[in-house]
Amino acid sequence: MEARFGKYGGQFVPEIVMPALKETETAYEELREDREFQNEFKFYLKNYAGRPTLLYDATKLTEYYGKGRILLKREDLLHTGAHKINNAIGQALLARRMGKTRLVAETGAGQHGVATATVAALFGMDCIVFMGTEDIRRQRLNVFRMELLGAKVQPVDSGTGTLKDATSEAIRYWATNITDTYYLIGSCVGPHPYPTMVRDFQSCISRELRAQCIKDYGRLPSHLVACVGGGSNSIGFFHEFLEDKRVKMIGVEAGGKSNSENAKTLSGRGRPGILHGAYSYLLQTQEGQVVEAYSVSAGLDYPGVGPEHSFFKDEKIAFYDSVTDEEALEGFKRLAKLEGIIPALESAHAIAYLDKLMPQTTERDFVVVCLSGRGDKDVASVAELLGNKQ
Repeated sequence: MEARFGKYGGQFVPEIVMPALKETETAYEELREDREFQNEFKFYLKNYAGRPTLLYDATKLTEYYGKGRILLKREDLLHTGAHKINNAIGQALLARRMGKTRLVAETGAGQHGVATATVAALFGMDCIVFMGTEDIRRQRLNVFRMELLGAKVQPVDSGTGTLKDATSEAIRYWATNITDTYYLIGSCVGPHPYPTMVRDFQSCISRELRAQCIKDYGRLPSHLVACVGGGSNSIGFFHEFLEDKRVKMIGVEAGGKSNSENAKTLSGRGRPGILHGAYSYLLQTQEGQVVEAYSVSAGLDYPGVGPEHSFFKDEKIAFYDSVTDEEALEGFKRLAKLEGIIPALESAHAIAYLDKLMPQTTERDFVVVCLSGRGDKDVASVAELLGNKQ
């Protein structure tokens, strides 16, 4: 099991955390190829989460652009409303095999927090979710959902009160409660073995997609487009296509408001450094201090990214670009009006990127967008942002 992706990844953590990481790594190494564990994981993906998800032919969106063909991988149809449930089930099953009784997690947009609270309820475990106060304000619906599921939502008011700060507090709690607590990381970030585990659990997306494309269309897509914050939906979406050089993989980051207020870790001014236990690209000053990220989307305002994405950038395996808040809001409205699907603001960034991509496509090309989550959680904040602009 790879501890690094090229030069990225690793375990840059306090000594007190190393026993917990080693315990997790050993347990996952044993269960990764265990047929009984994998069958249990597949059982819950199918019978609880609702896999396989649909591959939807977005004909009206295609007509809007007049070129190529656009399909949506409908992760928004999963139980809890996003791809986050895939990884939450996998890690909760691992934690249960390890004898842990409490799950601790971080969340930004709230979807990972909801997924963690959901599996904690399912498997009879205690749950604490750390969430920044700014994200709590933006995502009141998801906060209530987590509490309804029995989780304790722990507000974090340090820093900007967003995802980075919630992650830091979750790690601190875990480090002092490792005997009975499992840290369920929601993205492909953090120290080894988390980036690999999350990638493995989310790769069900691309395994399904590959089979669906061949069965229904007789060929593979020309382009894959997915939003990137920490990068879990996109890393799972890309994984099974890594050997297919003709499939172009595009990760879309949050361009935010301006060159100084964004979350463009890979497509902007990010440089390699250490954040939350891993060496990867991150937003930082010349002195190495972390720069706070910004996005209209609570799930994308993270100043780092998963180390495998950093490797993909350097090796040109995938291409990374960004769209602004304004463009994402237009994508949000467009998908709702044309297809009757309200996307999460995170996913709306990938939808908005079609404005740049589709004019470059040919009639034979077909583009698959990972619709990583639904937009129920964002409707109130979008209404506030749009005001009378609609």
